[in-house]
Amino acid sequence: MDIVKKWHGEKIAEKLKKNLEKRNIEMFYLEKKEDLTELIKSFVKENDTVSYGGSVTLKETGVLDFFRSGNYVFLDRDAYETREEKDEIYRKSFSADHYFLSASAVTMDGEILNVDGNGNRIAAMIFGPKKVFVIIGMNKLTADIKEAEERIRLYAGPMDAKVLSKQTPCTVTGECSDCRSPERICNKYLVYRREMNPDRMKVILINENLGY
Repeated sequence: MDIVKKWHGEKIAEKLKKNLEKRNIEMFYLEKKEDLTELIKSFVKENDTVSYGGSVTLKETGVLDFFRSGNYVFLDRDAYETREEKDEIYRKSFSADHYFLSASAVTMDGEILNVDGNGNRIAAMIFGPKKVFVIIGMNKLTADIKEAEERIRLYAGPMDAKVLSKQTPCTVTGECSDCRSPERICNKYLVYRREMNPDRMKVILINENLGY
């Protein structure tokens, strides 16, 4: 890794870690995604129940493949086709030992923003699973809430809609128009400002660009 990129990542991580800890959120910093599964194994034991929220970041880091190939009770939403089956998995996720997801944006002050269409991901993030792991790349960091919202409107939202093949204006123009489309995916917004349980929420920052 470039020495300047390494230095900058460490400095950013140091500041973010302090601000997250003020919000009862623990943070871990990794230089590369290949180190992620070893960190996960220090928290998730064999036969634990694991679930996740839809995320390109989780796919790119190999988290989903890791759980699919391991000895875990993995509530895998992608293993089911019908809406009824997926909804059942969403509900079972509330009793999971561990829940993995990414974020739409994280401010340098430690606020975590997520936007959902259905709401199952942010619902589980708020309450239910015993431990929640938010995995992000450097590209998800923003200076403040305003910049985070702009990131979602101009980049994350349209990209997610495109990868999901949604028939929305943003998949044509490349930016949010606050549409009323039936296939709109940015329906429910969450700003996670603090965790009451100091051992529940964990952010893992990786010094790479990951997901949208």
